[in-house]
Amino acid sequence: MTLSALLREAVTQFKRAGLAFGHGTHSARDEAVYLILHTLKLPLGELDPVLDRRLSTSELDAVRAILRRRVRERAPAAYLTREAWLGEFKFYVDERAIVPRSFIAELLRDAVSPWVADARRVRGVLDLCTGSGCLAVLAAHAFPNARIDAADLSAEALQVARRNVKDYALGKRVRLVQTDLFDRLAARRYDLILSNPPYVNAVAIRALPREYRREPRLALAGGRDGLAVARRILAQAAAHLNPGGLLIVEIGHNRAALEKTYPRLPFTWLDTSAGEDYVFMLRKEDLL
Repeated sequence: MTLSALLREAVTQFKRAGLAFGHGTHSARDEAVYLILHTLKLPLGELDPVLDRRLSTSELDAVRAILRRRVRERAPAAYLTREAWLGEFKFYVDERAIVPRSFIAELLRDAVSPWVADARRVRGVLDLCTGSGCLAVLAAHAFPNARIDAADLSAEALQVARRNVKDYALGKRVRLVQTDLFDRLAARRYDLILSNPPYVNAVAIRALPREYRREPRLALAGGRDGLAVARRILAQAAAHLNPGGLLIVEIGHNRAALEKTYPRLPFTWLDTSAGEDYVFMLRKEDLL
């Protein structure tokens, strides 16, 4: 069988099973391509040159095995391969942490320009609700002179984060902190606070596809209106920002609810690949 024929078979299988996507891929075809190329240890960005390649029996068996697992277990592909990608950065992930995906990662490619004028002058960054530690790692690359605190309530998620910090040799710059938001950060101040907190509201949580329910509920559930964690962040962030410091938070589909709850806060909505409704920015002075 050629790889092309196997790909068609996989896409049909995924569609028939009614799988849900959104953990790095957004369609049955993209997910099938990723799982096939990963299993065959082929470059993930080079499909066309290998479409006519004929697979050995062992290769075919290996690919079909992981495709069957994807259908049977309804687990995100990242949990099957133990890896997730944000741009060119690869991260280890397993069921202890949410699969890395954040529009904030896009902003860090350019060091949050133009809102941060000089990345070299950023000395302290907090990644709140760090999960796998992916944003902390990206922040360390974006701001070469900064020390990063990566905070999370989940001890299990921090174990995953520890592995990613080690993989990128950032142990001297990234500090992992188990804390309920700011509780154990004492009087620490930062130039930049990043957060991709739980923001799925109660109604949406009950309707999540099985793939999303395989992730830690703690990393998803944002209370009745999805803003339970965001409220606490907004109430406490100013005390942990340096003058002129920035707070950047991903909020999912909750822009309207957030602006209704805080009509006097001058939110700046940042442009991402999905539009300007998902990530907001505030300065310390705005919060005061």
